Amino acid sequence: MANGTFGFSARLLQRRMMRRWERIARHAARMRLSDLRQVRLRALEMRALLDRVIHVADSRLTLPLIGSKAIQKPLHSDWAWRPPLWRGPISPPGVAAAETKTTFGDDVTLFHDCRMSELTVRQVRNTREADLAPYGLKMDVFNFDGSFLSLVIELPKGALEGLKRKHLVRMTTVVESENNLEIFARLNVRHGPNTEQLVRELPLGESEVMVEFDLAYTKLNEKRVEAAWVDLIFEGVRMNQVILRDVTFSRRPRAEL
Repeated sequence: MANGTFGFSARLLQRRMMRRWERIARHAARMRLSDLRQVRLRALEMRALLDRVIHVADSRLTLPLIGSKAIQKPLHSDWAWRPPLWRGPISPPGVAAAETKTTFGDDVTLFHDCRMSELTVRQVRNTREADLAPYGLKMDVFNFDGSFLSLVIELPKGALEGLKRKHLVRMTTVVESENNLEIFARLNVRHGPNTEQLVRELPLGESEVMVEFDLAYTKLNEKRVEAAWVDLIFEGVRMNQVILRDVTFSRRPRAEL
């Protein structure tokens, strides 16, 4: 594979292809439109392949390393988790004019009620020295004619095992935005026919923000816990760009009094 890809004959073939496309680029302005359409189609096909190679190469060569499990968690935590979307590449990496119920990986789903979506959502590679998560999620919102926009993050089975009312569930995130906005986090825990809900507003303005959900304020039936998820609800997103550089969850038992 290495010899076939980077050997002398491969380099010679690449130089010939580069010279050919240089000639095409020089003459593109004077081509007949029928020929230009064919050239454009071939160029788009090549660009799609090149974009795939560049995306994978950037993912593997850039720090932090893909799959990083480095999480800052509070003392005595008995569970911690970073959703796969922030750990490794997803396919496709982004969606333009994203429709409601669009999924990103296995754990994150987008919801909104826009009549016409002018929302682009894309996974981006984190490259800052302070980043612990390999990837982030970027949302570009233009005109927004809906009443709500949210991301739903399904929590894994590990979050449910041994979950008690004595637990504090923490969500930590790194958020960037072009303009001011409000973000609310709502923890939902389904137990039998009932669902407990706790809502917190993210205190934006810091490089890293954290909220905690105290299950002591619920009527959780510890023996019937079936599922849990977090809704991230965004307000003030019109003509805004929001990047979630990292999202992590952890839980710890409350100190006994």
